[in-house]
Amino acid sequence: MEFLDLPLELLSQILFHLPRVQHLASACRVNKTFYSFGISRLYERASIYSWHKHAKVKVVCLFKTLADYPHLAKYVLKLEIRDFPKVFKALRRGELEELVVSGLRNCVNLRSCTWTRDGALNSAMLRVLQACDNLSELEINGHSDGHYDAGILGAFAHLQRVSVIMPSADVVGQLPLWMARTGPQLRSLTLICKTSPLVTDSVLEVLAPNLVHLEQFSITGCLRVTHRGVWAILSYNVAGLRTLALEGLAPKFDLAALNAHCAGTAVLSRLCSFTLSVHNDTWLTSTAALLTHAPLEIVQLYAADPLAFTPTASADAFWHALVSTHGARLTRVSVHRMAISLHAIEDICVRCLTLRQLFVVVDPTALNALTYCLSRARALAAVHINFPTAAIEDRVEPVPVVLKAPDALAIVRRCPDTITLFGCNARVWQVEREVRRNDEGELVVERLLAKYESPDVPEQFLVVRT
Repeated sequence: MEFLDLPLELLSQILFHLPRVQHLASACRVNKTFYSFGISRLYERASIYSWHKHAKVKVVCLFKTLADYPHLAKYVLKLEIRDFPKVFKALRRGELEELVVSGLRNCVNLRSCTWTRDGALNSAMLRVLQACDNLSELEINGHSDGHYDAGILGAFAHLQRVSVIMPSADVVGQLPLWMARTGPQLRSLTLICKTSPLVTDSVLEVLAPNLVHLEQFSITGCLRVTHRGVWAILSYNVAGLRTLALEGLAPKFDLAALNAHCAGTAVLSRLCSFTLSVHNDTWLTSTAALLTHAPLEIVQLYAADPLAFTPTASADAFWHALVSTHGARLTRVSVHRMAISLHAIEDICVRCLTLRQLFVVVDPTALNALTYCLSRARALAAVHINFPTAAIEDRVEPVPVVLKAPDALAIVRRCPDTITLFGCNARVWQVEREVRRNDEGELVVERLLAKYESPDVPEQFLVVRT
């Protein structure tokens, strides 16, 4: 059988495994058949991040394409704009806005939009997005002052996921009306501040009656939110949250009081994922109690202040209790900006039978012992190691800030056969397999490290918000 004899239906499945845009673009140039199957895949997601080379130029090129070629814009399902040129020399004042609005208007099938650059959104763009009938996910920068009319947000009445970053007073003021209109459909709400005093317990208490169907609630950097506001969200929920993230909150947040409210209720009876920035060991004790009856699958913890967090025997007791209660279900354990003992890591690897992702902080001198722990896991797919920065800076002898590829490969080859992703500090590799014959002529599978090619930001870099 030759390649041309394969059923055409298989071509879309083959192209699905080409993650890089460059590879998809090359496939679309093979012939008309490849083009017809590949073009929708090529354009279904358009993402521009600030770390992309010439990101601002790419923004202009993207929207020029979307504006000039409506037949291509119709394929765009997900749009991520995380960088944006506030001025562009090649265009006169106002032309960039016209280009963007025209391009957005052609994205008639858009389902998800992320637009996070401060000052990049304006009212005209928001109105076009509001007119997208299929739009169900919206992530925006909430700093509306001088940029857009916050009142437009209330017109987004059919969203399932909403994320607002750094909301200004006008946007916070629109949240009650906005949530009242979109609440019946809304399943996910994320509020990200930076020590902002605008999002308070009172705000959450007003929103809560309209968020009864939430499955995910995430709040970051809202220093005037306490257990009172979080309890309001939990108590009004009908079925129970599946994901809860409490990040960057003030030390005065009373986790024990929240646990007292939840005790004896079913508000956490569906909670599968929990993320928390902790201030001390007391928070760990309260966390263990809070999660006792949750069907936990994912736990993500990090120190609010890594310099102030000193792990003790009680931290090991926390991990032992957590694994004893949830080990049969845990698929991801993420520990960032705070040390975790090798004893605890080994316990996690041995007793969490379905563990797929493990992110930990370990000292560079403990890599051999860590490798042994990893070898005892059964189903690990992704591992990421961070070195404690403060400890490295205090060393007299130099230590690596990232593993070299040969050293990383040595660890990977002792991990379970299921390993597909490995990282250390700011470096991530894909784990690939190569079949070859050994000296005895037998076929063997050898693991190799390759460049990370997925368009998604690796999960381990999304855990911690600073």
